[in-house]
Parts: sequence; C-alpha cells; structure tokens
Amino acid sequence: MGKQLTRRVRRLKVRRKIRSKIRGTQELPRLCVFRSLRHMYAQLVADDQGKVIAGVSTLKIDGKKVKNSNTMEAAKKAGQAIAQKALESGVKRVIFDRSGYLYHGRVKALAEAAREAGLQF
Repeated sequence: MGKQLTRRVRRLKVRRKIRSKIRGTQELPRLCVFRSLRHMYAQLVADDQGKVIAGVSTLKIDGKKVKNSNTMEAAKKAGQAIAQKALESGVKRVIFDRSGYLYHGRVKALAEAAREAGLQF
C-alpha cells in the first residue's frame, strides 16, 4: 500500500467519523468542503431533506473562470461566494464539515473568508 493510498484511506475514515456526529438541517445546514488538487468545492447541505441549498466551486465563481484555482486567493473567493449565496437564501448559521481534511491551507482560507462575509459557525 503506497503512501498516497494510506493518506486517502485515513482521510475517508476521519470523514466517516465526522459525518456520524454532524447532521445539517434546513435551518442549520452543513457547509461541506471538497478539495482536489486543482479546485475547491463547497456546498450547503440540508441532510434532513436530502437537498443542496447552495454550491460554489473554483471552476467558476459568479460566472467567471478563476485563473489559478488551486490557490489561497481562489479559496477565499469561494468562501465569500458561498457566504453570499447562503445569506441570500436566508441562512446565517452553518455547521462546518471539513470532510477529513486538516484545518489549514485552502480549507482554512475558505472557512475564514465565509466567516468574514457573514456566516456563523
């Protein structure tokens, strides 16, 4: 088993443990983050209804392509965009789901930008 595979398996185990403890509702949705090598994705999920309330990715933010989509600046833009969409749909508080990723780098930048834009978690 290679180093990359064991990291992936470890992250999935942590993700499963986190998801067993948190659950999003319509009033208090879950802000779920996915990080790939090139892009970041964030969604507001209401688990009780099985619905995605809002979603953002660094592929396109506000209809515009992002040049360097794997940077901290792109993650900050995505955090601001998801906070803006959440506030438009009437959501002010969320539960942050880091999906097993460490809380640093792009994940931290997205979360802090969402907080600065008005989301509470």
